[in-house]
Amino acid sequence: MITRFALFEGAVKPGQTAAFRAAVQDRLVPLWTQFPGNSDVRVMFGEDRDEGAPEFPLILAITYPDIATMTAALDSPARHQSKDVTGEIVATYFDGRIHHHVTQMHDYAA
Repeated sequence: MITRFALFEGAVKPGQTAAFRAAVQDRLVPLWTQFPGNSDVRVMFGEDRDEGAPEFPLILAITYPDIATMTAALDSPARHQSKDVTGEIVATYFDGRIHHHVTQMHDYAA
């Protein structure tokens, strides 16, 4: 299994946290869950961080069985639409940058 993370590094514009989160949940989550082949979509809103640590108001994690499935999902209509919607939301509510990281997942039961 692999997970592709989208890290929203920066800050939500002052007074816009609730609107930013609502826009993500209402407009992006329905698209992200349509990415073909995903086994898990996790949306995490930043609540707290260590002093001096960079701010990540949003972290998206989408898990796929393998790279080929992820690659196909990244070329899907839902992904292309989500890029447009993300651009609109970022322009309205967010100052920062978005970067992506692909990780290989290892689960260890507690």
